[in-house]
Amino acid sequence: MSTKKKEGLLYRLFSSNRADRPDAQDEDTTPTVKRYFKLLGRRFWKLISLNLMMLPMVLPILLAAYFYLGFDKTPVENSPLFSPLYGVNFIQKSPIVTQLLDLHGAQVFVPFGNTVTYVLIAVCLIFLLVTFGWQNVGATYILRSMVRGEPVFLFSDYFYAIRRNLKQGFLMGVIDVLAIVLLVFDLQYFMSMPSSFWIDCGFFAICIIAILYFFMRFYIYLMMVTFDLSLKKILKNALIFTVLGIKRNIMAVLGIVVITAINVVLFPLFMMTPLSIAIPLLLPFLYYFAVTAFTTTFAAYPIIDRYMIEPYRTPDSDESDEDFEVDAPSEQNDETI
Repeated sequence: MSTKKKEGLLYRLFSSNRADRPDAQDEDTTPTVKRYFKLLGRRFWKLISLNLMMLPMVLPILLAAYFYLGFDKTPVENSPLFSPLYGVNFIQKSPIVTQLLDLHGAQVFVPFGNTVTYVLIAVCLIFLLVTFGWQNVGATYILRSMVRGEPVFLFSDYFYAIRRNLKQGFLMGVIDVLAIVLLVFDLQYFMSMPSSFWIDCGFFAICIIAILYFFMRFYIYLMMVTFDLSLKKILKNALIFTVLGIKRNIMAVLGIVVITAINVVLFPLFMMTPLSIAIPLLLPFLYYFAVTAFTTTFAAYPIIDRYMIEPYRTPDSDESDEDFEVDAPSEQNDETI
């Protein structure tokens, strides 16, 4: 066999360009569970790198919590009934008032700090508020490329997506942070209030809104990096896709639960090691955020492709998902479903 033939055979075996390998079988790109694990295994090491790039979304919260919990602490009453009961007991003691005072007199220790610590917390929270949308845009662009089977260049793709969505990413990030904070505050408020008909109605309403917004976030940043849409249309479509893609949304949630459960199971497994609990605590900072985001992207992108990309492909078109120019703004891409 000649050297030219050998080189041709080796090139066909090891070349990654399908056009240069006419004998290669077409890969099944159907978004099934099997393909999910295949892509996950193929892209796992890049997901670890992406996870490290996503840590600035988490570290400001951890630093702010560390500064807050590191404050000096002062005791305060836990129940609003403590003050009036204390006054009544001071004026005239009785067994009933004393018993109620014992029940509602428990105190909690609340941290308080100085100006420097409050400034540090403010810096962490402002950094998170300003960059949250940009970080989600950059990570989502990379995850979308992985799901579509496209080549991924972490740093260049990350900052390319941010530059293309600089203004919209910032605005959506601010809205996203405020919505999450508001929903968490409302849930805590209704949970802390005494039960009544209207309080229960408000609690269940907030729970439904929180679940809907949780699923909407699967689609918001994906549409932002794929189409030239206004924020109003992005939010509208995300709400619609939450219903249209309910099956895949539930599968994504199950995937997140399984990934979380795996990390929880690691706690007792590593308790007997010299590093004890440190290993399972550090592992999420290596893979958890990127893998869960990959799971939601894998579940959500086929829904977007089905309803917002596939209808605009002509029946005679030979373009595949990878060849379709969904990044370029067009009148077709600016349509809502």
